[in-house]
Amino acid sequence: MTTVVPLAYQNGTASSSVPDWLNKGDNAWQMVSATLVGMQSMPGLVILYGSIVKKKWAVNSAFMALYAFAAVLICWVTWAYKMAFGHKLLPFWGKAGPALGQKYLIAQTLLPTTIHNRHNGSLETAAIGPFYPTATMVYFQFVFAAITLIILAGSLLGRMNIRAWMAFVPLWLTFSYTIGAFSLWGGGFLFQWGVMDYSGGYVIHLSSGIAGFTAAYWVGPRLTKDRERFPPNNILLMLAGAGLLWLGWAGFNGGDPYSANIDSSMAVLNTNICAATSLLVWTSLDVIFFGKPSVIGAVQGMITGLVCITPAAGLVQGWAAIAMGVLSGSIPWFTMMIVHKRSRILQKVDDTLGVFHTHAVAGALGGALTGLFAEPTLCNLFLPVTNSKGAFYGGPGGVQFLKQLVGALFIIGWNLVVTTIILHVIKLVIPLRMPDEELLIGDDAVHGEEAYALWGDGEKYDSEKHGGLYSEDAPHQKGGDARGVTIEL
Repeated sequence: MTTVVPLAYQNGTASSSVPDWLNKGDNAWQMVSATLVGMQSMPGLVILYGSIVKKKWAVNSAFMALYAFAAVLICWVTWAYKMAFGHKLLPFWGKAGPALGQKYLIAQTLLPTTIHNRHNGSLETAAIGPFYPTATMVYFQFVFAAITLIILAGSLLGRMNIRAWMAFVPLWLTFSYTIGAFSLWGGGFLFQWGVMDYSGGYVIHLSSGIAGFTAAYWVGPRLTKDRERFPPNNILLMLAGAGLLWLGWAGFNGGDPYSANIDSSMAVLNTNICAATSLLVWTSLDVIFFGKPSVIGAVQGMITGLVCITPAAGLVQGWAAIAMGVLSGSIPWFTMMIVHKRSRILQKVDDTLGVFHTHAVAGALGGALTGLFAEPTLCNLFLPVTNSKGAFYGGPGGVQFLKQLVGALFIIGWNLVVTTIILHVIKLVIPLRMPDEELLIGDDAVHGEEAYALWGDGEKYDSEKHGGLYSEDAPHQKGGDARGVTIEL
């Protein structure tokens, strides 16, 4: 019986743009996933950062994210992609090289160092080779690298010298991000050992949270009055950015099987389950202890849920996603609302958006819980080390939990040291913190631009201080033109 190949899958010529190894569905899903993750940064976090900060820092905060997105892409394709996913240079680092040539980019994707052998040297799993071109993989991995730097920026908003940030981005990408990515994803020693990080709980969130906290220490704090009062300039717009972040996580976790397969579907569902649970738990705690629900708190709870499930998304069952949501909505809440206020070192470090709590704490928590809840059947769908499972499933699961802790400690230690070194090198030529004169003014002093053509910075209208609304045209109407309207920016 002759098999008829559908027209869409027939190659027209030997040089067809649809080679035999190309899976159109996988390629389409991977590019859509990459775009969803890219939209988490651009415009998601650009909007969220520009809205959640004090009005005078809206432009600067949004620009830090915008710059990082563009700068990371050029560094990524020029040298960094192969350092994270190329041939091994060291057990924790790949060989640098460009990912720009046509011959390389249109060939089938291959992550050469991800081949995994048993202890006796026999092959256990082949190298990862998805059924789409390398160009797709390069772009997909870029958006993860970019959002890591943008998350890190959340610790530094409202005072870091923009020139120092421009130098910091390529250096940290090169000497920190590529290390974690190669070690855990690209075939490095933690990958070979079997540490589980499904989609970046360690590579992205733990590293950005620790590096952000470390950088916040070395850059120094905001002005005292900014630390004491830092109201969001637009909560509704902040929610728009948060919405893009939440829905974009479908690509974040759903794209990491490198295929539109059943594990991808499991990852997307678990991601939303955990995020929703975490948001509800965080909001409930706000109501119980503070008497009212906070929109900003709900967003924080959403983020901690998304972060916590990331290392486990396609490896755990739905009930475990709910359990992780309960813990991610409560433990980071406790560290942010209780521990932070009682700890001298946490009080001393000015982590503007609390990235340490929402990403480092939640990422480490998710990694540890992965070592408990990882389900054997789901693990076999994704992991290179066969028969992997969490501690709750007995056998070698207890060892897996210890592996998760060791993996977290490596990421924490590396980022503490490397971030410190990078900032001290930059400090030799560029001040890390803006001068006080710029800090007093904000965007207009730094960029010559302001987000809104309005007066005020989190202040209520005061006719004695600000004059009448139409004082130039009608100076006699002192205080009489506000007409009972309170303006908060």
